[in-house]
Amino acid sequence: MKPLDPKKKTALQGLAVVVFMGGLAWASVPFYDWFCRVTGFGGTPNVADAGSVEIVDRTIKVRFDASLERGMPWEFKPMQLEVELRLGEEGLAFYEAYNPTDRPIAGTASYNVAPYGAGLYFSKIACFCFEEQILMPGERVEMPVSFFVDPDIMNDADAKFAKHITLSYTFHEIDLPEETQAMLDAERTDSGSLN
Repeated sequence: MKPLDPKKKTALQGLAVVVFMGGLAWASVPFYDWFCRVTGFGGTPNVADAGSVEIVDRTIKVRFDASLERGMPWEFKPMQLEVELRLGEEGLAFYEAYNPTDRPIAGTASYNVAPYGAGLYFSKIACFCFEEQILMPGERVEMPVSFFVDPDIMNDADAKFAKHITLSYTFHEIDLPEETQAMLDAERTDSGSLN
């Protein structure tokens, strides 16, 4: 077997590096998302199936924040600015969203917790952010989030001194789901055939 020409060998090695780096870049987003959810890194809260089994007497204040991605036409705000609860106690808060436009808009919420070290101990049980939201023209909705702060926060050298936690959401506009768009198209066709 004849050895590869050095120029071809270098070209193949360069191509292999490009393919390898592309694969790493492609895998980095889901890996980073998984890492943040598991560790609470970057203020990413945990998701729990149920509330904490332990409730202690120490309290913490949870503040609520809301914002919109640039160009997102909704109005979005927390319905309360702050709640105080015991560590391990289940809290319930509501956000309000309003679509002032004349068209249906779908959105999804990204979220984080500050200070970042508290993300590992902040667990959401149920949240509007777990699925996409669709608001029809003029529709206003109240969206709940239930959560608790794990008492284990008291054992964390960095997070145990936190007196408050801020839960922030940002809504982003997304494409309408295909089934919703198909339903709207069918309604337009039906109303057009009645005229």
